[in-house]
Amino acid sequence: MMSARILSFDLDDTLWPVAPVIAAAEESLFSWLKERHPRAAHGHSSESMRQLRARTAELFPEQGHDLTFLRRHALAQQFQAAGLAASLADEAPEVFFAARNRVELYADVRPALTRLHSRYRLFALSNGNADLERCGIGDLFDGHITARAAGAAKPDARIFAQLLIAAGVRAHEALHIGDDPLADVVGAMRAGITAVWLNRDSREWPQQFAPPERTVSTLAEIL
Repeated sequence: MMSARILSFDLDDTLWPVAPVIAAAEESLFSWLKERHPRAAHGHSSESMRQLRARTAELFPEQGHDLTFLRRHALAQQFQAAGLAASLADEAPEVFFAARNRVELYADVRPALTRLHSRYRLFALSNGNADLERCGIGDLFDGHITARAAGAAKPDARIFAQLLIAAGVRAHEALHIGDDPLADVVGAMRAGITAVWLNRDSREWPQQFAPPERTVSTLAEIL
C-alpha cells in the first residue's frame, strides 16, 4: 500500500452480503406486480422471472454486463406476453432498485472505510447496480465505476482501465479489494493493479489461478 494513491472496492459480498438483499428485492418486485398488474404476475414466481432474465441474457450476450438492461427488457417481455403494454413495466425496476439498495453492511465496513477515507481516495468498482448514496456510504467514496458505465464487467480489463482513468492514476498507484477470486483478484492483477482478496468465510483459493500477494478476512486488516 506504500505506493497506492487510491483504493477500489467491490461491493456485493465485499461490503455487504448480497444474496438476502437480492432475494428480498425480487420478492418485493413480485408482490408489487401481483398488486398492481396481476395479469403480468399470473403464472409467474420470483424464480420464473429469474429464468426469464437468464434467457434475456442469452439473447443479448453483448449486454450481459448490463444488469439494469436485462431486468428492464425481461419485464417488458413479461408484460407483453400478458397482453399488456410494455410501458406499464416502466415503474417496476424502481420497485426492485429501492429494495436492492436496502443493504446491511458487514460490521467492519463503515469503521474501516472511514479510516481509509482519511488517507486515500476510495472508489467502488462493481458489476452490480447498487447505488452508493441509497446504500448510505456515498460520503465515503470519490467515485463509482459500474460495469454498465464501463461497457464491460470484471474481470474484463476495460472496467479496470476506466477506474484508472476516472481516478487519474496509473495501475501501480491503485489497489483493489474484493471477494471474487476471478472477477476481483485475477481481473485486477491482469490489469497491472495490486489486488487484495477479502476472504470472509475461509474459502480455499482456486488452484488454477495465481494467488494474490495478500489475503484478509476483514477490512480492518487492510489498515
